[in-house]
Formats: sequence, C-alpha cells, structure tokens
Amino acid sequence: MVAVMLMSVALVAVLCVVAYKLAVYALPFMLGLTAAQFAYQTGSGVIGAGLVGVVSAGVAFGILALLFETLRTPILRLIVALIFAAPAAVAGYALVYGITKEAVPSDIWRQIFCLVGGGFVGVSALMRLAAPLPTSPAPAR
Repeated sequence: MVAVMLMSVALVAVLCVVAYKLAVYALPFMLGLTAAQFAYQTGSGVIGAGLVGVVSAGVAFGILALLFETLRTPILRLIVALIFAAPAAVAGYALVYGITKEAVPSDIWRQIFCLVGGGFVGVSALMRLAAPLPTSPAPAR
C-alpha cells in the first residue's frame, strides 16, 4: 500500500511537470474538443468533426497567441495569461484526480491533493505565461 502511494506521488509530480510544459495548449485543446463534439452532435460525421476541432483549436491558439504577443500593457497580458492558465488548472485538477482516485482512500485528502495539484499547475502556467517581455540587449559597438 505504501509503495502504491509513493508511486502515485511520483506520477503526480511527473504529470504536473508535463502539464506545466503543455499548459499553453490546454485552452485551444478544450475549445477544439468542444467544437468537435458540437459538430459531431449536429451530424457532421467523424471526419468533419475532426476537421472542425483542429481548425477551431488552431484559430483559438493563433488568436490568443497573437493577442499575447502584441499586447504591451502588463494588465492586459496578465488577463490573456489568466485565460490560458485557467484551463491548465482544471486539467491539472483532473490529472491528479485520475491518478489518486484509486490510491487515496479518503475523499477529503483526494480533494486536497487535487486542489493543490491543480493550483500548482495553474499558478506555474500563469507564472510562465505572465513573465515580463525579454528586452533586447543594446548592440555592441
């Protein structure tokens, strides 16, 4: 039992690192998945739904990345970073819940672990995205 708990903690840590790396793509993925489900339910078929999902995810990522790169005001960049980081926090929560569902017998402790894991993923994604713009060094003479 202790070995399973230690392995689940290690797996949670590894998956939180993966979620940190992929946090930028959580929002476009969720939007694309929702658009694909809507298209499939309205009768577009599997291929049409897949195309709708891929196109909508690409457009969502492109628009948000363009906004993030062109905005210079720190408050507006923070708002766009929050829009990106919120789905990452939800994904981190779901990730930890999926791992700890069988390993942690107490519902209260499972929710605590899930909230902490989701919080870490969301805050780390926010910190990664809301970092100040790099300044270019002055040319050497």
